[in-house]
Formats: sequence, structure tokens, C-alpha cells
Amino acid sequence: MRGSEFADLRAFITIVELGTFARAAAQLRISPSTLSQRIRELEERFGVQLLNRTTRRVSLTDAGTRLIERIRPAMAEMEAAVEDLGNLGDTPRGTVRLHAPRLAATTFIEPALGRFHQAYPEITLDLAVDDTVINIVEAGFDVGIRLGELLENDMIAVPLGPDLRQIAVASPEYVARHGCPETPADLLQHRCINWRQPGSSGIYNWDFQRNGQWFVVAVNGPLVVSDRAFAISAALQGVGIAYWAEHRVRPFIEEGRLVPLLEDYSPSFPGWHLYYPRQRHIPPAVRTLVDFLRREGRERR
Repeated sequence: MRGSEFADLRAFITIVELGTFARAAAQLRISPSTLSQRIRELEERFGVQLLNRTTRRVSLTDAGTRLIERIRPAMAEMEAAVEDLGNLGDTPRGTVRLHAPRLAATTFIEPALGRFHQAYPEITLDLAVDDTVINIVEAGFDVGIRLGELLENDMIAVPLGPDLRQIAVASPEYVARHGCPETPADLLQHRCINWRQPGSSGIYNWDFQRNGQWFVVAVNGPLVVSDRAFAISAALQGVGIAYWAEHRVRPFIEEGRLVPLLEDYSPSFPGWHLYYPRQRHIPPAVRTLVDFLRREGRERR
């Protein structure tokens, strides 16, 4: 088998597993048009059509079904053999693409960069710090970090830290002028600082809990930001009430510069998790990063 045929068959399997050319191209890190051309050339070499194409999905022809039933187990064994051979080396190597929201990246990744690269100098970490909620498979990432409540069911998840809590805060000056809200509904009468999550056109609603049931409040106010650090800065200046992770605002509370509000309505929820797709063989570099961050997370807890 020529090397190009092996790569084309791997591409064919990826399309079948992910269901679309776009997702497969993202994982293979090539353009959809290049992937489509490679599959057409593969079909021409075999003299049969392997895939039925539509604008949204692809499906196997009879010939494609027969082919994948034979080559998928063999391909898995070849990849496992190559992986096992690579594991014989002393130093893991390769590139790992990681997607992480800013808060998670500054909490878990940034403080550990020196230790990681000292321990694994042959691994290139391609880190995207981005608050947009994405599909890491479609976007071509190997690993992501996400809050536990947002995890997808088909992902393997590793907790990185403890449960989290978000609370509303305001400056003492704001409280002196406007008073404290007694219930979340009272926020509708206050000046609140809103947050728009990057990649979203809507405004983030504030989450609270009463009698074990979560509910949201769509607040209003004089400021909308895409970076929550700016919301806290504005709250410190008396602009209004902000809402963020407790551990990020606790230092200002202890200094007396911010006042916590509605704490009885603000329980904890599952914290940050490292997650990655379920697959039979995890590349050694990806496994190394996962194990490293798992250890880091245990130390933090």
C-alpha cells in the first residue's frame, strides 16, 4: 500500500466516524475541499463510489460499507502498533491543541507552563485561550476545558478543581446609595453590569437557586462587557452590581472594597473539567498532558 493510500483510507474512516466532511477536515487539519478531492481520487482508484454526499451529511454506499468493515479493525491495529512503538521512547513528543476559557487557562494552565515544558520539552502545546463555547472535535482541538454542567455526554471528563460558586457583588458606596437586593428578583430594580460571552449574541443571565431549583434572572444596567474582569473593575468604581466567580472577587470582599449579595441564593456547582473525545487510542502527547493536568488538579483540591 502506498503512503498516500493509507492517508486517504484514514481520511475515509474519519469522515464516516464524524458524519460530515467539515468535521473530518477540522480533525485532520486540512480544508474540506482538499478532503473531498482526496476521497474522489480514492474512489477513482478503486473504481467504485464509497460515499453518498448531501449538503449536510454523508452516508456509506454498499461498497463503502464493505470497505470500512474490513479496514477499520486493521487500521486500528496499525495505529496501536505505531503508538506502542512511540511509547518506547523516553520522551513524549508531538503537538497537543488545547482550547480553554480565559479563567480556566489562567487558573490551571498559565501557572503550570514552566513545569510542563521542563518535564516534556518535546511536546508543543498549541493553546487557544477563548471564552467561546465550541465543539472541540469540529474545531480540530485534541483537548478542552469546560465547566462540568456544560460537558457533552460523549466526552471523557477529568475534574481539575473543586466546585465553584458565582456571587453578586457591589461596592459599599453603591450599597449605601441604592441598598441591597433581598431576593434575585430585586435585581431588576438595580443597576447591574452585564456580560456577553464571546461568540454569543445574547447577554448572560445570572443563575440562582431557591429550594433546590435553579432559575435565571435577566438583569439590566448601564454596562455590558465581554471580559468579566472589566465588570469587577466597574463594580469597584460603583457603577453597579457585578456577578462572577467567588474566588476571583473574594480578595476584594476581604479588603472591604466589595460587598457580597444574595449569598443564600448562590450555591456551588461542578467546577472546571478537562475533556476529550472518546477514542480507542489516545496519542501519547495528549495522554501526557491529560495526566499532567490531572495531577495538578489533585494538588489544587
